[in-house]
Amino acid sequence: MVSRRNAILAAGSVTVAGAAAVALSRSGPEHAMAGPGDAVEFYGAHQAGITTPAQDRLHFVAFDVITDDRAKLVQMLRDWTAAAARMTAGRDAGLLGAVEGQPEAPPDDTGEALGLPPSALTITVGFGPSLFAKFGLADRKPKAMADLPRFPGDTIKPEISGGDLCIQACANDPQVAVHAVRNLARIGFGVVSVRYSQLGFGRTSSTSTAQATPRNLMGFKDGTRNLKLEDGAELLDKHLWVQPDDGPQWMVGGSYLVSRRIRMIIETWDRTPLAEQETIFGRTKGEGAPMGKAKEFDEPDLSLMPEEAHVRLAHPSSNGDARLLRRGYNFVDGSDGLGRLDAGLFFLAYQRDPHKQFVPVQRSLARADVLNEYIRHTSSGLWAVPPGVKGPEDFWGSALFA
Repeated sequence: MVSRRNAILAAGSVTVAGAAAVALSRSGPEHAMAGPGDAVEFYGAHQAGITTPAQDRLHFVAFDVITDDRAKLVQMLRDWTAAAARMTAGRDAGLLGAVEGQPEAPPDDTGEALGLPPSALTITVGFGPSLFAKFGLADRKPKAMADLPRFPGDTIKPEISGGDLCIQACANDPQVAVHAVRNLARIGFGVVSVRYSQLGFGRTSSTSTAQATPRNLMGFKDGTRNLKLEDGAELLDKHLWVQPDDGPQWMVGGSYLVSRRIRMIIETWDRTPLAEQETIFGRTKGEGAPMGKAKEFDEPDLSLMPEEAHVRLAHPSSNGDARLLRRGYNFVDGSDGLGRLDAGLFFLAYQRDPHKQFVPVQRSLARADVLNEYIRHTSSGLWAVPPGVKGPEDFWGSALFA
């Protein structure tokens, strides 16, 4: 694996455009399984970081746009895209890098990822509902971006919700993910400011059948039957990717992301008997099998579960066949000052239309799920995630700003 620094030194006097095209053109299935340190294809019909097999670490950040100059925002998106293409290939964010620039000038990469492999880094960008009130974009706001309703039990904090733009950086090395976000924030100085961010570890979902279902901080496997990379075009087109008849055209091939920070009251949960925990989820804690079944992937018999069991309420058959692709992560953000861990799940779910998929599922859960006794939804975001970048001349959201 070529390090970021060595790749830049080896580039020598090759032209910028030629070097980028050669270095970033890789063959193979779009966003398929990569090794722990390998690079994931950046260019493609869809953004990487959605169906890409979920990595182990997350750095998610929401931004507010602080300029009223449309040209500056578009240029920042161009610069972000170019930097993301380099970083996901295992190179520095800037063309000169962390150590090869002028000593009298700040480097165009912060340097903490020098020598590290790409670590399957993906960088995924989304646009929030508030962005469409700016820059004359109101007529391009998708109907699917209508505000999410307030759900029973929500304790949403505005200061860690919403935003004009979001970046989801996932990698198998936390330093690589943080490096990506840090450098994009640096590039966006004067155009955007950080609204809030969230670090995550230990993915709580599998987005590929090649991955085992992980556990959340309650110790349970969850989301076993969510969408996977291998589900095929027909199923993914139906539930994940925006279609031509959905509108608007600039979102075709994109998807909609719902982010929710869900704090777990784990001290109370940890005092709950095992049998009660399993009844609440509707799964066994060890194997992850549905109640009354032997294996995790056995077809659940919902009649064997209490009506308020989490699995029963979230199951597609209970919600008009609504399906989601989940990429959630655990978090532990210290303690709350009262001797309790501030810990839980940073929920990330992609879908074709959040008002037909996430909303009915969450309404069902918010209304009756006994698990609500142990969780609190504290942050919420809705994001239009445009289609992928076609090549070095394209950029995130190019069709939106055309």
